[in-house]
Amino acid sequence: MKTQKSSAAFREAQKYIPGGVNSPVRAFKAVGRDPLFIDRALGSRIYDIDGNEFIDYVCSWGPCILGHASEPVIEAVKKACEKGLSFGAPTELETELAGMITEAVPAIEQVRLVSSGTEAVMSAIRAARGYTGRNKIVKFRGNYHGHSDGLLVKAGSGLMTESVPDSAGVPEGYAACTLTAEYNSRDSVERLFEAEKEDIAAVIVEPVAANMGVVLPEEGFLAFLRDITEKNGALLIFDEVITGFRLCYGGACDYFRIKPDMVTLGKIVGGGMPLAAYGGAREIMEVLAPNGEVYQAGTLSGNPIAVTAGIQTLKELKAHPEIYSRIDQNAETLAGAFRKKGLQVNRAGSLLSAFFTDRPVRDYASALTCDTKKYAKYFSGMLEAGIYVAPSQFEAMFVSAAHTQEDIQRTVEAIAGN
Repeated sequence: MKTQKSSAAFREAQKYIPGGVNSPVRAFKAVGRDPLFIDRALGSRIYDIDGNEFIDYVCSWGPCILGHASEPVIEAVKKACEKGLSFGAPTELETELAGMITEAVPAIEQVRLVSSGTEAVMSAIRAARGYTGRNKIVKFRGNYHGHSDGLLVKAGSGLMTESVPDSAGVPEGYAACTLTAEYNSRDSVERLFEAEKEDIAAVIVEPVAANMGVVLPEEGFLAFLRDITEKNGALLIFDEVITGFRLCYGGACDYFRIKPDMVTLGKIVGGGMPLAAYGGAREIMEVLAPNGEVYQAGTLSGNPIAVTAGIQTLKELKAHPEIYSRIDQNAETLAGAFRKKGLQVNRAGSLLSAFFTDRPVRDYASALTCDTKKYAKYFSGMLEAGIYVAPSQFEAMFVSAAHTQEDIQRTVEAIAGN
């Protein structure tokens, strides 16, 4: 596999961009290689500037559920571009997408569009604080909710990859308002409510954790969170930036039959373009300006190009529900190949992770038992076999509708031989 052009491009990028990348995990530091610079992608394949072709299971970290450059999405976006890229004013497209989201997600009665998952979560928490009049939030160790100051506390995703437990530059006052519990531990949540229940505005959780690898909620855990928040006057927020429209069309709310107070969405809702959303009960969302006193704004929020991509993606998913059963089955086939190698495997729908450890992974502590050096060796072996997976043990593997049976079989063979 040739990598000379990518390596040269990385050296050039380092002159102008911190670390040579615009998001840390892209630097490939956890796998001991220079990153690949991508030229183009189509369907299930991604192509780098050296001309290498890979079957892609990163899928832009999730949003390309239909595959790269899906023709209906591309055609819709082209037509939207011809009308202009951004107006900073209302469009009917925003209302159309908002209507599709509220129809699909049982917990959402009103929704506000924003430009990134980080922004969606940050805004949802502000709304929760404004609605409850309380200051503190509960999050779970290893759950990642974007890089806003108050949430970079025992986070997952790139912070695990880089072995950075918290970020420099975050004032202590921000972190003091964030209480940390253990994922899948009822006792840890109960202790926090016993000590702080009068000031807890919300509990935020990835209903399926996907930033310390894929970790599923244990039986009854999400129902417990719903119960304890209701009893104590706090809100329950599902961070579905990854699981929304991925586990099923209604997301984790529908998948697990749990109705939180608020939901944050990203990835798929923008069809691969910068778009996210947060929503919930009408009574909660009415605290937002211009109706209420909680301020949140964004010039590019709900921009017509990203909204168009989101609308078309959701239309395709709704019109073809068979996509979900197909990608889930393909993910299970891959999971079986990993199990034959003796690895621990967690899967939820078309999300999966193979963990290089000998014990089940159910929380942050068990995720940290993984042998990241073995993962790095596996990553390089898969690249050489023409398979592109996440350059981190602690990220998910995504299966798309564009992955063919031939793709899956080639990947099974690569897993067996790696």
